[in-house]
Amino acid sequence: MKTTSTLRRAGIALLAATILTALPTTGASAATAATAATAGTAAAPSRGGDTGWRGAWAASPQPATAPFAPNWSTAGFDDQTVRQTVRVTAGGTRARIELTNRYGSTPLRITGATVARTAEGGAVRPGTVRALTFGGHGSVTVPAGGTLLSDGVPFRTGALESVTVTLYLAGPTGPATFHHLAGATSYRAAGDHRADVAGTAFTETSSSWYYLSGVEVSGGPHTVRRDGIVAFGDSITDGVGATPDADARYPDELAERLAAAGSPRAVLNHGIGGNEVTNDVAWAGEKGISRFEKDVLTEKGVGTVILLEGLNDIGGSGPSFPGGPTPEVSVERLIAGHRTLIRQAHAHGLKVIGATLTPVKGSAYFTPGNEAKREAFNAWVRTSGAYDGIVDFERAVADPTDPDRLLPAYDSGDHLHPDDAGYRAMAQALDLDAL
Repeated sequence: MKTTSTLRRAGIALLAATILTALPTTGASAATAATAATAGTAAAPSRGGDTGWRGAWAASPQPATAPFAPNWSTAGFDDQTVRQTVRVTAGGTRARIELTNRYGSTPLRITGATVARTAEGGAVRPGTVRALTFGGHGSVTVPAGGTLLSDGVPFRTGALESVTVTLYLAGPTGPATFHHLAGATSYRAAGDHRADVAGTAFTETSSSWYYLSGVEVSGGPHTVRRDGIVAFGDSITDGVGATPDADARYPDELAERLAAAGSPRAVLNHGIGGNEVTNDVAWAGEKGISRFEKDVLTEKGVGTVILLEGLNDIGGSGPSFPGGPTPEVSVERLIAGHRTLIRQAHAHGLKVIGATLTPVKGSAYFTPGNEAKREAFNAWVRTSGAYDGIVDFERAVADPTDPDRLLPAYDSGDHLHPDDAGYRAMAQALDLDAL
């Protein structure tokens, strides 16, 4: 779809000017498990009680939903084992996991859990399986709406190493809190296979993460430094368009850049595909200004947050948005949402890097009105001084001959989401010294 360049640019300039004046173990008794769970019911206290721990991997929770294709969240689990592989971005000598039942309507019983080093497929490396406990017990109940941490276990990890977390769920769970667009393969087996080394029992796969929302480490380098980075946003932070199981999202590429530069730092991905700053989306989670406190401000060891969100606020009101249109969002309202996120971050001592919104020409989101909003918002990002620093992701991935469009070499095919090379270009655009 083409627009008259002179008229459109003039309208954008006027809109931007107006805006510039105007975020394997045995079960414990029910009573004991409930006591252990109660200590970690809320996300913030569960992460704040121990010194020396820091986030190494994270995923933002979502309510059960299946907007694109069936997954395991809507039915949940019953006498099944779920095995999930994640790549940590910080190393240590001890590890623990975070489990969430944030959107569960009933208590979640975890019969047992293990952590191990990853092998091929659903297998783990022999001799590395470690049973996890919760308040000294092998089983735990996570209250409805609750989040809790396991006890720490000796488990040496290095930055950019993959670990596998296995959960056994003996009874019916009901719909599962999960992270929908993981871009990674999870495995399921009938019965209790939490201590299995081979992956032969894990005959079912899914591309989501279930109940697992964090891995923390302690010991090793950076124990007391608050130098972790959170990438906060929507599907472009979540990594839609990247090669599955390749850890090729832009936050992954950033973590690799930091490690290659000799200064590895935790990079935690809190993107949710379809998420908006200002509107709740039934299949894509609570609006950013609501979930920021739960997802970002509870992370340990973090000093910087990168904010890249707003394309769904702009494009979600159109007929192509999954699940139906969301309320239209003005540029002024989107900017007000970002100012709210910035205030929340600054109140917790976090540095905020603002990011320009990437090109959408050729995608279902592209209309002259939406493009005017996107460019006006980007003008505000570049000139407002509201952030502690900025990164120009738009210019990093745009086609120089048609700047409203992704460079073809960076386009995953939908003209909205970058591919692996595009995500790599985004990571390269970040000034490591400014993070």
